[in-house]
Amino acid sequence: MAHGDLTIFDESWRAALRVAETMTSNRGQIPTDVYSTLASHWDAGQIIEIVAVVGLFNYFNRFAIGLDIPPTK
Repeated sequence: MAHGDLTIFDESWRAALRVAETMTSNRGQIPTDVYSTLASHWDAGQIIEIVAVVGLFNYFNRFAIGLDIPPTK
């Protein structure tokens, strides 16, 4: 599987992974078209959970980078 190839996932999970990638590279912002695709597969509660998990892991990464904490193995 090539980097960025999400074809092994069904459409709903591809939409969630697109949100994760977009939030991570776009300072947490989700463009309308990406959000609309997500909303066509997941309900409001599930969207909140997806965005919360992505945001939390982005926070952990930025916190660790800021303090120069190496990743664990």
